[in-house]
Amino acid sequence: MRPLLRAAGHDIFTPSYTGLGERAHLASPAINLDTHIEDVLGVLRCEDLRDVVLIGHSYGGMVATGVADRAEGRVAQLIYLDAFAPKDGQSLFLLVGAETEAKMRGGAAAGDGWRVPANPMPPDTPADYAAWAAPRRMQQPMKCFEQTLALSGRPLPPCGYIYCKRIPPQDVFRQFADRAKAENWPYAEMDASHNPHITAPEALRDVLQGMMSGATR
Repeated sequence: MRPLLRAAGHDIFTPSYTGLGERAHLASPAINLDTHIEDVLGVLRCEDLRDVVLIGHSYGGMVATGVADRAEGRVAQLIYLDAFAPKDGQSLFLLVGAETEAKMRGGAAAGDGWRVPANPMPPDTPADYAAWAAPRRMQQPMKCFEQTLALSGRPLPPCGYIYCKRIPPQDVFRQFADRAKAENWPYAEMDASHNPHITAPEALRDVLQGMMSGATR
């Protein structure tokens, strides 16, 4: 997505959360949702970024919501990409439900007890894309999913939602798509599975462009 969005005229920053990506060597049981919120806030502050369009994908919606709440006006728009869109006092485990929480905890218990394995790639992911992504998909500390989000009560910036229609057996993101429509957010659907940044990057670029310009409803 970086070259596509830069070619469209945008500056783009893709910070890695502590314990993931090139920061995997920093993984520890103490990392939680607040750690990842502070990771992104640090980029906004140190780069002195303003009028930001903040995009949160999947778990990243938990992080982006906290960032937008604490960013002191730096975020102009918040876009959820097939992502969790939590309210105050909610955790990811609360939002996925007891059955999925038990499976995630079971996956961690099968390993070292504090890291949750990454979900399998959607079955329609091309084999070469899946092979590229697999070694980059890290296990994530349990506390990221356990910690509830604490919001200040200040209004969030304008929000938009992009829902990916090729759903897995348990469609956890439908609840947020329904909320977005009920609250009249800018809304778009993609004929893609959960990772359109991998499987449909050009189409995702176009949807993002429309949502950032206000053309998407």
